Amino acid sequence: MKQFPVSLRAAAAADSDCLAVLGTQVWLDTYATDGIRATIATEVLQSFSPRTIEALIAEPAVTFVLAESSEHLIGFAQWTTGTRHARVNSVNPAELKRLYVQERFAGRGVGTLMLQASERAARSQGVDALWLQAWVHNDRALRFYAKHAYVDLGSTEFRMGDTLFRQQKFA
Repeated sequence: MKQFPVSLRAAAAADSDCLAVLGTQVWLDTYATDGIRATIATEVLQSFSPRTIEALIAEPAVTFVLAESSEHLIGFAQWTTGTRHARVNSVNPAELKRLYVQERFAGRGVGTLMLQASERAARSQGVDALWLQAWVHNDRALRFYAKHAYVDLGSTEFRMGDTLFRQQKFA
């Protein structure tokens, strides 16, 4: 497998278009396994509009870690401090909302680099537990978090329009 350079950095408002496109691409590859319908289109257009991403970047509680190769965005992690969940026993938790890697770069260590950088940055901000949710049918993500010693806290449901998605919680 060809080696490639990867650099990590924080996001800036100017990154919102690239983050919106990469987020859309990875989300659709993961969740739209049966094609596109109205609820999926609405979710993607709302969650990954450049305006939505730019607002998240400006939010003090939200942190983005970007992975780039040859000045091209290939992945990103997004986490939010102060987000609590009943199953996470923590004084100062943070939720890892997204850890997205473009398919071509998956399985090549990019996700691990971003996860480790996010964990370090969160600890430096006083976070004592990083928790997340992964779709139960996203086997790659479930294996990834187990490999990185995240503990399965059970499942929950996420509603998108008229569809329920079961997700596993990890901390």
